[in-house]
Amino acid sequence: MPLVSLRNVFKTFGSTRALAGASLEIEAGEIVALMGSNGAGKSTLVRILSGVTGADAGDIVLKGRPFAPRSPAEAAAAGIATVHQSTDVVGIPGLAVADALLIDRYADRSMPLFLNRASVRARARAIVEEAGFGLPLDRDFAELAPADRQLVAIARAIGRKAELLILDEPTASLSGTEAKRLYATLKRLAARGIAILFISHRLADLEALADRVEVLRGGRNAGCFHHPVDFDAAVETMIGRPLAAAHPDARAASGPAVLSLIGIRLLPHSQPFDLELHAGEVVAVTGVLGAGKSRLLSGIFGHGRFAAGRMLLDGRPHAPRDPADAIAAGVVMAGEDRHRSSLMPAGWPGEAVRATISLPHLRRWFPSGFVAADRETAQGARAIARLGIRASSPGASVWSLSGGNQQKTVIARWEAEPSRVLLLDEPFQGVDLGARRDIIGALRADTRRATLIATSDPEEAAEVADRFVVLDGHGLVAFASGTAMPNRDARA
Repeated sequence: MPLVSLRNVFKTFGSTRALAGASLEIEAGEIVALMGSNGAGKSTLVRILSGVTGADAGDIVLKGRPFAPRSPAEAAAAGIATVHQSTDVVGIPGLAVADALLIDRYADRSMPLFLNRASVRARARAIVEEAGFGLPLDRDFAELAPADRQLVAIARAIGRKAELLILDEPTASLSGTEAKRLYATLKRLAARGIAILFISHRLADLEALADRVEVLRGGRNAGCFHHPVDFDAAVETMIGRPLAAAHPDARAASGPAVLSLIGIRLLPHSQPFDLELHAGEVVAVTGVLGAGKSRLLSGIFGHGRFAAGRMLLDGRPHAPRDPADAIAAGVVMAGEDRHRSSLMPAGWPGEAVRATISLPHLRRWFPSGFVAADRETAQGARAIARLGIRASSPGASVWSLSGGNQQKTVIARWEAEPSRVLLLDEPFQGVDLGARRDIIGALRADTRRATLIATSDPEEAAEVADRFVVLDGHGLVAFASGTAMPNRDARA
């Protein structure tokens, strides 16, 4: 008997049908991957299992009994722990990592009334040791990088003694070494009988973990692939067309140099390097976590300084004092964590798709200080059409969109006005292959601009870029063409 079973599940949000008869079964100790394009219904299925929302129709059975959780707390009490893609709610600024790991126990009052810091650290240390991670228990949660916040979320979920662990893009913010540690931890949990359901589009995740891959398309089951997974067939099933037809044609760097980096040292002790970005070119910079990718983009964007070197933008010195200075010069950037850096909180003014796009252009578009709703709506409508954003209208909340469509909206912000250099830091976290191709297609359509993408995934770099460079120790160590995907046997 399966640990959990969903049969013929339907769910509609307004006029959008998110699930149209989807089914899923998971055995105890089984690791199942859920694949699908953004909007295919993956997140909705997870939210139903997690108690965030209810199904409109269908049967859900957990351990042989009907299951319809009315809240995440009820689902957690039943043995279902979920780690969502956004980890903002995992901890609170000013709270130590040790407290973030124990916050659920504080909330349900299962912690002893009187505790000292040594006792809190000991309990937190037991959680991270079970998870297999090393975390700075005394550091302020707000100081953690996205990768470490993800590890806190996973460790806390493991500490709940869940029977079913659900992970949404668990390795999106992790380095290769951290991902391998996570793989080992999840395999140990599965060996103990814990069922694991994870959403991912990364080949390394599927190859290392999945006993089975379930593919959704249009809210329905489109295919099932057992280990070893035929990745190309799974992706073709997911996007509904041959994979080869979706792969972009790489181009040579034939346009004029838009941005030139000369003798750049990211840190005082790192090796200097040169790099040129050409008009109409998509370049990726890859490397492990901490290699210097974000520091490189931040320096170009005026959010920090290089230790040495100089930059030329269209042949003129480029030394922005701050991001506003860079934007005025035509250098724009979408940051690593869109939920923290690019989107207004739900319920705040400016959360609509059209307002998200217009936000950095308000002074230029509306110098009087009054927003013209018709112009803002028209810009939003053009962005929706250009990037294929799946939104009910330009006025829809950006938080009602899937992760891929949120990211398209963030990029559409910088597509709305001409620019010379577009910087994208880890832009494809939680973005499926189809949406990724839509974004790259839009970037390539502007032959006047150069695009620089930072990604921790070499496979992703090879897929999306005309060429890519590799950073290690804050120095440039290799160049490669993006004309073809790496050999499968060599992928990490």
